[in-house]
Amino acid sequence: MSTVLWLLAILGALGAFDTLYFHEWRGRLASRGGAIRTELALHAGRDFVYTAIFGTLPWLEWRGDWSAALCALIVTEVVVTFTDFVVEDRVRRPLGGVYPGERVMHAAMAVVYGAMLGALVPVLRVWFDAPTAMARTSVTSPLGLRVGLTLATCGIFVSGVRDLLAACAAPGSAWPWEGSHA
Repeated sequence: MSTVLWLLAILGALGAFDTLYFHEWRGRLASRGGAIRTELALHAGRDFVYTAIFGTLPWLEWRGDWSAALCALIVTEVVVTFTDFVVEDRVRRPLGGVYPGERVMHAAMAVVYGAMLGALVPVLRVWFDAPTAMARTSVTSPLGLRVGLTLATCGIFVSGVRDLLAACAAPGSAWPWEGSHA
């Protein structure tokens, strides 16, 4: 399970860079409105799934039927991500497309996510056979790693709320980019 958590930490760092640099700084997506709102809604949905995954895996085991719920979350995230790939290409066409560096970042994130899933499958097999419970983790991993993932969870949640508000065109949701486009 420690490998899963380290891979989540790497994924979180890559995702933070992708969001802050490509989505916020370069793309200023929250200020664009229109069709970009579909992409932002997908990002929000994925962020809320990641909030559950990043927030629980360092501390809890999804045993028995809960492991099926975790698998459902993972499948949901994969479907949202694949949909996002298609939507991004369509809605960003008028902006010149997805930035080349962003495309590379998404590929790197997909590789890390796949590695994390590969490391999680054997753990899920054990959890699936256990009595149904959300139980405190039995795996020893560095406290700093678990706390770091919890802090990342907070950032992921805030990012999801921002994207949801921008997707709904809530007043002030484009701050600080309102009226400004890259």
